[in-house]
Amino acid sequence: MAASMQTFSRVCSTKHPIKELIRWQITKCSALDRHKNGVHTSCRLLADVIPETFEQKTENKAEKISKAMRLYMERAKNYNSMIDKEIDEYEVGKRHLANIMGEDPDSFNQDDIDRAIKYLLPSGLFEKRARPQMKHPYEVFPQRKEALFGKDGRPHHYQFYTGKPNYHGLLHDINMKYEHLNATETELYKNGKMAEEEDKKLFLHGFQWIDHKTLTKQLIEEISPQEYNRFVLVLHRLLKHKLSYKEEEFLLKYSKKVMTMSQFRSIEKPLIDSDGREYSEATGRRKTSNATVTVYNNGSGQISINGQDLAYFKDIHQREQLLFPLQLVNKIDKVDIVATVEGGGSSGQTGAIRLALAHALCSFVDTDSIERLRLAGLLTKDPRTRERKKPGQPGARKKPTWKRR
Repeated sequence: MAASMQTFSRVCSTKHPIKELIRWQITKCSALDRHKNGVHTSCRLLADVIPETFEQKTENKAEKISKAMRLYMERAKNYNSMIDKEIDEYEVGKRHLANIMGEDPDSFNQDDIDRAIKYLLPSGLFEKRARPQMKHPYEVFPQRKEALFGKDGRPHHYQFYTGKPNYHGLLHDINMKYEHLNATETELYKNGKMAEEEDKKLFLHGFQWIDHKTLTKQLIEEISPQEYNRFVLVLHRLLKHKLSYKEEEFLLKYSKKVMTMSQFRSIEKPLIDSDGREYSEATGRRKTSNATVTVYNNGSGQISINGQDLAYFKDIHQREQLLFPLQLVNKIDKVDIVATVEGGGSSGQTGAIRLALAHALCSFVDTDSIERLRLAGLLTKDPRTRERKKPGQPGARKKPTWKRR
């Protein structure tokens, strides 16, 4: 064994430099009789055992990557050519449809196409997706992602190995913005300037987050309902931050404006009396009570109910109920109120005055305030009335006391 090692060291030192030692391999022959001949050793190059070198592996890997890129480019080329062909056919069909309808092809938009298809090909199918339609190819064929990796095999996106890089990248961006707002808030507290920022909090009234289908279309990824709920949760947390107004543009990117019920209401314009003051008048009902309320703008907060002040109602809860619409739109001590009410009890009169007051205030506030009044239920008449007594029992629901005898 010692002689073999000497021979190995002599060969390495005379024929091959030290940097080539890593390419040599010592092999042991266990087939020989160790008791008689000892352990036989020999040296040979790794290239003799493994014909594929590291450089060859690297070349094969690069070749595989180039094949993947070539395959992607071929698919992308086929997809683009198909889309271009469909767009050309769509434009030709749109011009033919415009000529049939006798309209200008250049100003013929998608709404005109839908109306023409509905007129020329009427259908009684209840499922709208089964009816004849003619949409732009971008709406019919799903979009495809661009190449997620380069020619060297390196992914472009840092969230590539999550499987959904666009989705997880979006969540990461939202959380980074939230952390940045936290750092800004801490700095403002240190400098004593946070009080100036608290009144600038963002409120997205009349907006709602984009739906699941729209998010999937934007990210070009399959998003599960649980992942969509998580997306809405982190967006809502960002919106609730005290400094959320700094990210208003980002939040509006993932929200859409909706038509509120208050936008469909016909708001009466304020009238002007002989003294030049603006006023608005409205009526309200609750149970058997009828109320008429006149609200004067730019007042001092005077309240008159049948010639008396707010002490007309003895119960403190009824007074708070009456002032709630003013508090909600921040009009306390800013308007004068003259109310006349008749019939019913104190609770019915309070409800009638409050309903009329809320309707009268709509003439002096903006759309967002009207929506807050609607959501609070102040613009809706309360239909509840006293339930009649039933014959054969002491009350409307109460049954007679059961007696054994």
